[in-house]
Amino acid sequence: MPEWTEWVPFPDPRRLGLIRAPFGPGIYELRRADTKEPVLRGQGGNCASRMSSLLPRPLGTGTRNNEAKRAYVLANLPLIEYRTCACASKEDAKALERRLNREAPCLFPT
Repeated sequence: MPEWTEWVPFPDPRRLGLIRAPFGPGIYELRRADTKEPVLRGQGGNCASRMSSLLPRPLGTGTRNNEAKRAYVLANLPLIEYRTCACASKEDAKALERRLNREAPCLFPT
């Protein structure tokens, strides 16, 4: 069973908020705090770095092929909360993400 962090508000970089996530392999989930609706989940070899691309530039870094996803997160930032789970390897993170996506689909599929 994965060990998740508690749900916390997604940080606003305009207010110098910081993402707290594994620097190694891991998975993250975002949901709306008001409805508990799953918004998106993802994984990466460096979970913290991957999460930093969830906002559009210049607030976020990295690349995403889904601008609608980034725009949604920014437009709903006060309502977005997240949690993370460290994994032993990137392969473990991918497997967990696939399993969770089958069990509980999100607004934005990966």
